[in-house]
Amino acid sequence: MSAVSLFSLVFAYFALLLAVAWRTSRNANNDSFFIGNKRSNWVLVAFGMVGTTLSGVTFISVPGAVGRDGFGYLQVILGYVLGYIAVAYILLPLYYRLKLTSIYTYLEQRLGPRSYQSGAAFFIISRTLSASARLYLVVNILQLAILDGMGVPFWLTTAVILAMILLYTYEGGVKTIVWTDTLQTTGMVLGLVICAGWLLHAMNLSPLDSLAQMQAHGLTRVVTTSADSPAYFWKQVLAGFFIVLAMTGMDQETMQKNISVETLRDSQKNMLLLTAVLTAVLVLFMYLGGLLYLYAPTVGVTATGDKLFPTVVMAHMPAVLQLIFFIGLISALFPSADGAMTALTSSFSIDILGVQRRTDLTEQARIRLRHRVHLAFCAIFLALVLVFKWVDNASMVGLVLKLTGYTYGPLLGLFAFGILTRRALRDRWAPAVALAGPVICYVIDCNQETLFGTYRMGLELLILNGLLVFAGLLLISKKQYHPCK
Repeated sequence: MSAVSLFSLVFAYFALLLAVAWRTSRNANNDSFFIGNKRSNWVLVAFGMVGTTLSGVTFISVPGAVGRDGFGYLQVILGYVLGYIAVAYILLPLYYRLKLTSIYTYLEQRLGPRSYQSGAAFFIISRTLSASARLYLVVNILQLAILDGMGVPFWLTTAVILAMILLYTYEGGVKTIVWTDTLQTTGMVLGLVICAGWLLHAMNLSPLDSLAQMQAHGLTRVVTTSADSPAYFWKQVLAGFFIVLAMTGMDQETMQKNISVETLRDSQKNMLLLTAVLTAVLVLFMYLGGLLYLYAPTVGVTATGDKLFPTVVMAHMPAVLQLIFFIGLISALFPSADGAMTALTSSFSIDILGVQRRTDLTEQARIRLRHRVHLAFCAIFLALVLVFKWVDNASMVGLVLKLTGYTYGPLLGLFAFGILTRRALRDRWAPAVALAGPVICYVIDCNQETLFGTYRMGLELLILNGLLVFAGLLLISKKQYHPCK
């Protein structure tokens, strides 16, 4: 398929998103942008959140990682399931009881204004870094497959894609992305299923035969029993649990969609449906990875990791499959940025600028202020994607998880202290404690061999970070806390 055809596909897809945005954002206001007027359909929210959760990192990197890790990602998925259940029955009731628009308002009510601002600031840093890294991964593939051949520079590709995302999220926010994410999840899953079906047909294998061959090649291994390994079973399960607890339950992007559902019961049903569908899709992604590693040697493909899936598609699949691949890839691209941009705009506007509290602003002035914040985050995303292009990390999955291990740890510690203790906090010291956790973790990470010998920390870095912040908050706490009624 020619570069012009694929380029046309991108704009046709964008036109469809704009049509959905136009339909859903009419008469939208700040309440629509922040929480969808609390009228979102829980089934749509659940299905759309699958695309947001997976993004381009999953679409490219999870299949590519099968050659190195087998089906070991299942260990993390088990932790995810436990984490989603905890979010549904511990955090969601709290957020609904307090009628929050930004979930970080809880930290202000429970701990104080400095803790509140610290939590919001770490979310903004965390989501900005992780979302821009995911965006970079997919934009880079589009650049290599289409736009390099047309002489379009990488910075221009990124700028145009971000402008597209800005246009369809600018007015409707959550009210719009509940629908666009549903459309994009459908495109991603269809691309996955069709590509897997073609690979089975090309190798003349049944699903059971393919699993048998994967097992023979060592691609289906799951459990790692060596406690020294970063992939050790209990490390992975615990890390998966705390990743979901922090990156979903304490993340404004995801919770913004959950609390846009009218009732707590429907929001909990949304979370359980998300868990079931996400688990099935992640298993299918690993299965696709196994198929790719079986197929690649038969056609002389030596690429591995993030490069495997795109290489097989562009070099050995027919034009129609290339089209389907890019539909799936584009469907992974937009949710990785649209929800993040919306949530970051919401959090900065509410938590940092206090747009909902300012009595000196009219509704129109609040909307104009939110528009300026939205534009600013679009510019920040552009700058960070260009930085990631310069860094050119070989595996964006590892990079994203490492970044979030550092930046979500303080959120985990702050929320855990608020929920699990009844102690009051000397709030003015909270920012210093929240910063100390990631700094100590960085020092430990850089000196693992000296400190631990053969033991290697992996995803459990997030847990350690949260524990350090929790312990620091205990040190600056006192006993006079009286819970809100």
